[in-house]
Amino acid sequence: MNETPLLEIKDLQVGFRTGKKTILTAVDGASLSIFPGQTIAIVGESGSGKSTLAHSVIDLLPGSGHVMGGQILFEGHDISQADRKAVLALRGSSIGLVPQDPMSNLNPLWRVGRQIKEALVANDVATGAEADKRVVELLEEAGLPDAERRARQYPHEFSGGMRQRALIAMGLASRPKLLIADEPTSALDVTVQKQILDHLDQLTSTLGIAVMLITHDLGLAAERADHLVVMYRGKIVESGPAREILQDPQHPYTKRLVAKAPSIASQRLSSVRARAEVREQAVQTAAEIAEEIAHSESEFGEGRDDIIVVENLTKVFTLRGAKPWQKVDFPAVDDVSFSLRRGTTTAIVGESGSGKSTVARMVLDLLPPTSGRVLFDGRDVSGLQSKAERLKLRRQMQPVFQNPYASLDPLYSIYQSIEEPLRTHDVGTKKEREARVRDLLDKVSLPTTVMSRYPGELSGGQRQRVAIARALALEPEVVICDEAVSALDVLVQAQILELLNDLQAELGLSYLFITHDLAVVRQIADDVVVMQNGKIVEAATVAQVFDDPQKDYTRKLLDAIPGASIELGA
Repeated sequence: MNETPLLEIKDLQVGFRTGKKTILTAVDGASLSIFPGQTIAIVGESGSGKSTLAHSVIDLLPGSGHVMGGQILFEGHDISQADRKAVLALRGSSIGLVPQDPMSNLNPLWRVGRQIKEALVANDVATGAEADKRVVELLEEAGLPDAERRARQYPHEFSGGMRQRALIAMGLASRPKLLIADEPTSALDVTVQKQILDHLDQLTSTLGIAVMLITHDLGLAAERADHLVVMYRGKIVESGPAREILQDPQHPYTKRLVAKAPSIASQRLSSVRARAEVREQAVQTAAEIAEEIAHSESEFGEGRDDIIVVENLTKVFTLRGAKPWQKVDFPAVDDVSFSLRRGTTTAIVGESGSGKSTVARMVLDLLPPTSGRVLFDGRDVSGLQSKAERLKLRRQMQPVFQNPYASLDPLYSIYQSIEEPLRTHDVGTKKEREARVRDLLDKVSLPTTVMSRYPGELSGGQRQRVAIARALALEPEVVICDEAVSALDVLVQAQILELLNDLQAELGLSYLFITHDLAVVRQIADDVVVMQNGKIVEAATVAQVFDDPQKDYTRKLLDAIPGASIELGA
């Protein structure tokens, strides 16, 4: 390794002005070095300062943020004091960035290929037909099939994972010396994540590109980084070789991160035992509820053991073909059948585009099936005619979506967000609804003082707790979690998974858990349905799938879990 650092940060202080005089310190005395060809991972929970540190390197701090002290040396030059023109010259050509949120970093009015081409032209990499050819190559490198057609599409025609891949292609367009990757694979399934990170590793070794990887996934950090930097409340609390830190963490905060890392913790027997205890209690509670339903005429359903049965479900979309006037039938879900046992959790896993979220939308009756049917407690959900029957179904099945930032109305207070479904379904008096909201906040471990606050004033984990409280407002029997923890950092993710387990045991809930993250499946699920290209390729219990997978595709998914093979001892 070259003895001269490519990037050296010395005693960096970064602050934000919150008023005329008030300064909030986001990075406090951080120091680190990155050498050519080296990958370092900066880990920590939301608000720890890891992204602020990375953005300060390329002067992309928000308007109120600024470097208050210290140095940022790139190839020996202090760029923290450089003028705007010099920093702009470094961006893209010498320092590339892969940002986290693909929705806010792609222009919705431009085709994806045009946006990548712009990066190539701006950095004098290629122009004209040569640039068009290079765009296709970059999209293929980033893992997008049929790249030539995808380059002509708009961002809204891409899935979240596909948009993230486009951003990765853009960040690598000019082969920078340093690539800052801010949660570059958080929206991707494990196999594509592995493909992307394998590609980054290849570039690092062959071209000498250094990578600053910002992540909350300790398993990923341990596998991919030479050096690990742990941040907590703006400070670097631990730094050193990645495997050594994971094997023997010294700081209490690092110890917490390691203990809660799902990609590592999911291999431990303790998670299996804890899940078995939850299942036993939840099934017993659910059986008591089913008995009540069977003797009630007001409930929607019959109290069956299999609360959801999916039979030969198919959904075909009509897409634009290679020519503008051509139409192509695309089977997103192809003859899918499975069941969800009352009081248990069934996880539907698969890569992006496997059809798992489309299945969830059809189960919720938000999307009509092309053929097949979904039975909720013996009733065909697509055959409901009256508004009253549909409202009854809505009360029994509630969703928790992926993005806690987008699933809550920013103009509604927390009280209004949770109370809205109660008011819509005409449940109770105003006083009774307020009491219900207070009880729900207590169930999800939030203080009642948040009722008057707005979503923008809460953290991501707090917002997801509010989303769960809202889903529970109508006392549903089934909660459908569509990537409900994938947008959260490791500690908050662990808290939400524990909360879901506790609520299931207490209320007898049945979960349909849609995820691309196999690392969390063992902690939350009893049964697993593995999907590929719209079809089910394997369906079994969690123990069978993890311990004795029958299909090559399932083994491929399991092998791609970052950190799954890391042994941490007792």
